[in-house]
Amino acid sequence: MALPVVTIVGRPNVGKSSLLNSLAGEMISIVESTAGVTRDRVSTLVELNGRYVELVDTGGYGIVDEGELTRHVEEQINNAVAMADVVLFVVDIRDGIMPLDQDIAQMLRKHDLDVILVANKADSPKQLGSAGEFQRLGFGEAIPISATNFVNRAELLEKVSDNLSHMPVELPKRERVRIAVVGKRNAGKSTFINSVVGETRVIASDIPGTTRDAVDVIFDYKGEKFCLIDTAGVRKKRKMSNSIEYYSYTRAARSIKRADVVLFMVDSTLPLSQPDKKLAAMINEEYKACILVINKWDLANDAADPDDYLDYVDKMLPGMRHCPIAFTTATTGENLENVLHLTTEVFQQASTEVPTPKLNKAIETISEARIGGSKRGIPKIYYATQVAVRPVSLLLFVNDPGLFNNTFKRFAINKLREMLDLEEVPIRLMFRRRH
Repeated sequence: MALPVVTIVGRPNVGKSSLLNSLAGEMISIVESTAGVTRDRVSTLVELNGRYVELVDTGGYGIVDEGELTRHVEEQINNAVAMADVVLFVVDIRDGIMPLDQDIAQMLRKHDLDVILVANKADSPKQLGSAGEFQRLGFGEAIPISATNFVNRAELLEKVSDNLSHMPVELPKRERVRIAVVGKRNAGKSTFINSVVGETRVIASDIPGTTRDAVDVIFDYKGEKFCLIDTAGVRKKRKMSNSIEYYSYTRAARSIKRADVVLFMVDSTLPLSQPDKKLAAMINEEYKACILVINKWDLANDAADPDDYLDYVDKMLPGMRHCPIAFTTATTGENLENVLHLTTEVFQQASTEVPTPKLNKAIETISEARIGGSKRGIPKIYYATQVAVRPVSLLLFVNDPGLFNNTFKRFAINKLREMLDLEEVPIRLMFRRRH
């Protein structure tokens, strides 16, 4: 049985994203004073008074979107309402009832739903009495809250729990693999995700910068739960025009950190550039298993040869040489099954627990090569042990960590990949002096 869904709706700038972040206890949705920041359905798993629910933030109802995405935003709102068990209808206690509030109330009355009216921005005790006005919307008495100052948060949680009391308490199932989809703006990330899950789960548009938040999308693959994380497109920092783009960039970086596997999407119709190199560096710094997804291959030059393109990628992104590569067309679903298959393969590799005898046999072979050395001495490895997976992390006990330079590390990692059957995933080496 699926977890209960609690959907937050309201007109623009009433504090829906602040409320989601307040209930979740962390920054999930981007919060900005600019109306219309949230476009997609942003969902997160939260525990509310001992019960796990899927909490969903939506875009502002009735927003005139600067990117002409109003229709898409409203489709996402309608989808979120249709799947909800409880709706938190958020209004602004300072403004009173606005025409858009009445439109939302009319829309909600078409559904057979439990609706909790939430009067947000009650930052002063003097404002609490103003909540009574909202009874005219037809959903009973509004709960006055302040999402930013946690006013009446406990009362709201209790009300949500009461409305879900008829449903059995379910424990959440941890997704087997978390997959962050990253890339430059307009590389096709959202289209790829919609093609994988078979529905318009995130807004896909030719307008650059459509995705702003990091959006988690859960789907089933071969009987297992997977989580795809759609991220905003990365561009050069000096070209970021506002704080929304900066927050989007940090969300993309955080998504890489929490992913098990990263799908690095490359637009084959454009040359690789500085943002691509920046993303590659971020992925390598986090030692993430990664697949290079060369998208829009149907639009590449008719004379484009995959082998030539592989050589080009190898030259431009040398730190990604170990990563498997897949050529796709997200709009038609071309080769997406292969990408998912590769994802499970590299996840399994990154989860490998190497037997200690096999590891130290490989270390012995590396030591015999006698790579490195200086006036300070010859690097010696006495033995090694594995201390973690995802990434495969090896602790080497040595005579002097300072003797192991980058040349040795590259040589050792390449040999370890070959000898331990870990050819497509990063390996993290750590050195400790043996006393």
